[in-house]
Amino acid sequence: MEVWNSTLGSSFILVGILNDSGFPELLCAAMTILYTLSLTSNGLLLLLITMDSRLHVPMYLLLRQLSLLDLLLTSVIAPKAIMDFLCGDNSISFAGCAVQMFLELMLGSAEDILVAYMAYDRYVAICHPLNYTTFMSPKVLWFMVMTTWIVSSLSGLVYTSYTMHYPFCKSRMVKHLFCEIPPLLKLACADTSRYELMVYLMGVMFLIPPLVAILISYTLILFTVLHMPSKEGRKKALVTCSSHLTVVGMYYGPATFVYVLPISFHSPKQDNIFSFFYTIVTPALNPLIYSLRNKEVMGALKKVLGKYILPSHSST
Repeated sequence: MEVWNSTLGSSFILVGILNDSGFPELLCAAMTILYTLSLTSNGLLLLLITMDSRLHVPMYLLLRQLSLLDLLLTSVIAPKAIMDFLCGDNSISFAGCAVQMFLELMLGSAEDILVAYMAYDRYVAICHPLNYTTFMSPKVLWFMVMTTWIVSSLSGLVYTSYTMHYPFCKSRMVKHLFCEIPPLLKLACADTSRYELMVYLMGVMFLIPPLVAILISYTLILFTVLHMPSKEGRKKALVTCSSHLTVVGMYYGPATFVYVLPISFHSPKQDNIFSFFYTIVTPALNPLIYSLRNKEVMGALKKVLGKYILPSHSST
């Protein structure tokens, strides 16, 4: 098979879910709405947690990191996909593809690690409340944030570099919403079986241990909650944990399918749907799930509205 020149001057053509849908205009409109919702809801949550000192506790500071990751992750994918569809140009340069892949891998891996840390935070808060300030001290919180970004960045850099070093076949059509490892490996003109095993191990390493830790944490939390004497305390703990578990299911389910299931079992349509879900849908819904039933967040929102927005309206 003829090899095309996969250099910095070359380009790929992304043939994603918008091109493969029976209703592309409707799907593009839905993507635009979800991206706008993600920008506003995650941006608002970032603003509230930053401005309200009552939310400067580990749970909300970790939630602020999650909102930042969601905001960046969906911004890496959605704007280009929407503009490509509207302009009718689905090309992406070799360098642009590498950058997009690195950012998606880094931000996705960071979210895997961060959600596990958030589960640990809830475990300590509910099961060991008297030791919470020790187990979740500022140093521990700083360690969590730094390891999340450093480990995910190194992983993204290694896997992006190795993926993009392959020679690619003449077809430049990437049957995916964005540049991701599985669809690109299908274009490689070399034996990728060993590297596919590495990708599988990466998926297992970043998804399965955090998921097991999360499930263990929430199992222990459930046993503790069921023995709480206060009905109000049980309700508050269950509401918080159910929100966290909803986010875990929405992110880990599709990501596990894409990165843990062997590449030979993937179809382009399945990969497109699952990738669309965890890079577009989940970031838009995360802040709503965390905040709608959270009294502290809603209280901070009312405080900000009352202090900065409502007075300006009443004075006009």
